[in-house]
Amino acid sequence: MSEKMKEILYLEVPTPDTAAVRSWLQADFTPENGEKLLTPEGFRLKIPAETTTVASTVSEEVAELSVFIWSVQRTTYLKVFRWTEKPYPQERQILQHLTTEIRRRFPHQYPEPPAIDLSQQSIFAALGPDYPLTVKYFQKMPNGEYDLQRAYWWEQRWREGVRNPQQPRQVVFSHSGKKAGGEKSSTLREAPTYDLIYIGGALGAIHAAVMAKLGYKVLLVERLPFGRMNREWNISRDELQSLVNLGLVTPAELETVIAREYKDGFNKFFDGNNPAKLRSPILHTPTVLNIALDSDQWLQMCGQKLRAAGGEIWDETEFIRADIDDTQVLVKVKHLPSQVEQEISGRLLVDAMGTASPIAWQLNGGRAFDSVCPTVGAVIEKGFAPGVWDSQYGDVLYSHGDISRGRQLIWELFPGEDEELTIYLFHYHEVNPENPGSLLEMYEDFFTILPEYRRCDMDELVWKKPTFGYIPGHFSMGSSDRTVAFDRLIAIGDAASLQSPLVFTGFGSLVRNLERLTKLLDTALKHNLLRFSHLNQIRAYQSNVAVTWLFSKGMMVPTGKFIPPQRINSMLNTFFGLLADEPPEVADNFIKDKCDWFTFNHLALKAARKNPALLLWIWELAGAKDLVRWLANYFNFGRYALFSALLDKWFPRFLRWINPWLEPRYPALWLRLLVINYAISTGKPRPKNQSAKVNPETIMQKSEARIVN
Repeated sequence: MSEKMKEILYLEVPTPDTAAVRSWLQADFTPENGEKLLTPEGFRLKIPAETTTVASTVSEEVAELSVFIWSVQRTTYLKVFRWTEKPYPQERQILQHLTTEIRRRFPHQYPEPPAIDLSQQSIFAALGPDYPLTVKYFQKMPNGEYDLQRAYWWEQRWREGVRNPQQPRQVVFSHSGKKAGGEKSSTLREAPTYDLIYIGGALGAIHAAVMAKLGYKVLLVERLPFGRMNREWNISRDELQSLVNLGLVTPAELETVIAREYKDGFNKFFDGNNPAKLRSPILHTPTVLNIALDSDQWLQMCGQKLRAAGGEIWDETEFIRADIDDTQVLVKVKHLPSQVEQEISGRLLVDAMGTASPIAWQLNGGRAFDSVCPTVGAVIEKGFAPGVWDSQYGDVLYSHGDISRGRQLIWELFPGEDEELTIYLFHYHEVNPENPGSLLEMYEDFFTILPEYRRCDMDELVWKKPTFGYIPGHFSMGSSDRTVAFDRLIAIGDAASLQSPLVFTGFGSLVRNLERLTKLLDTALKHNLLRFSHLNQIRAYQSNVAVTWLFSKGMMVPTGKFIPPQRINSMLNTFFGLLADEPPEVADNFIKDKCDWFTFNHLALKAARKNPALLLWIWELAGAKDLVRWLANYFNFGRYALFSALLDKWFPRFLRWINPWLEPRYPALWLRLLVINYAISTGKPRPKNQSAKVNPETIMQKSEARIVN
């Protein structure tokens, strides 16, 4: 028999029960032609000896098929190899029959967490039968029971929002032309107690502290004990500079919350099943996400800054509803330990509740989010054997296998203080009512396949805390197609789908746009421009980010659909291989949302030349409707690039010159011009080694007299 083998079929079988697949292949599957010989992981298919000519050399050339399976990433994979160049008799029909039958027997499944009653049993007992490893390792974590309840609650709330987008729970009520709350409310007959009420104490704490330092009276309401985070935060040093520029912290204070600054970050995707031309080297990004912040300490610092500036923090307090009239907003909240409800009033409500925000779901109805990254992980204090990982390096984006149960799983690893490692597992996901995306399923994957990713003894690891969440994405069609505001209400962070197409996190995007959001909101508050038409302009839209949503779309497997298992890794390796060939600042700018029009087109054309099938693959994943939507984004990107080129040299100087006259007389027009200025300037790549230096006294002048009703 010829020594040469040829792979003729590769399938993902979306089940972790590899034994069931093996049993089905060996006992139940009947090929249409040939003799089936069982092997440890499948079977061989050959032409029976009696059908061939005795002593004929031709028999040596008769094809034989080898069908076998293996398991990785809690998923089963199947391949079929032919042992000779000569096709097996009825080969195509056999492969089609095998594919059809195995798809029928092992279809996609999207398990849901069970309905539980925690008054009758613990969260560990309730989830143990379905998620045994998740329960086992959460039991090893400090506050593990509380955190697992939190993960379960978040998933249930997310599922409810996805499945009932047309009838979201109403939590914002408009009383235009009359007092909110009616005659029974005496609170609204007085001046509002606060200028700003923030709901959500993670990203909200950062922005609240900045606004409090500007002289506003701020209240921060947080459902959890303040300072507890379900995520760690990584960013780069040049992006952190905006926190110093805005006067929130000093450089010395910033250093105290940096847990680790590593030397280099790696980006590598599994290419074992990619053809040679679609394999890529490691992409090195030494200045991307290379600063690990101590998130708990950072939030505590923000809290201290907020309180020192006269702000207040009410933690363990849940938002219930908001009533808005022409003069102020009345917010009803409940203190969870005491179950006491209270009403508070303010000039403006800021929604920073993230993806689970009922406000975001109400404002956007059926199109709250187009995509999401279900993300799980943990901070591991120690326990990896020496040599497994060098803490001077991080994994920015990494995959160790192909599509797994309808998802391309991607890892991130960031070194922290001492031996700490923060590890995330996530996937890009198209929001679908049948398959909203599961944190608990992802956690069971995480605890099962972590040793595949980085060699370890799971029982030797010391777990510090879990990290999890739903990170949303919105495929923008323009700068105002998503509602981020209401009268006297505005959303920031993940509640506004503020995210990046690659690293997909609200923290980095919020910090990059902090000056923009703060300056615009300060202007609106100073001039009482708190109607929807004014506040809905205050957003972190970037045309260069909007045009890259197709990139993240290409990493999502549509619900119920099978695509070649290696397809997404092939696409990622195509593009990241191009970035690896470019100067380092090109990749740095792209990942940090600073890719300009010429660079984008240069990379797109190179990708099409390197892998012409890429366009067809994107078409198959995105569909005609989304490609048409994307073309609108692309032309909009070009329009913004043209406007930026025309206005960039003179428009900012013109605004500085006209500001003293225009702002006092026409504040709404001034706000609109500021919005335009940020739209054409945000996201522009800076020359190498040039950092943004902004004088906070120039961009953030305090108003001596706040305009209050």
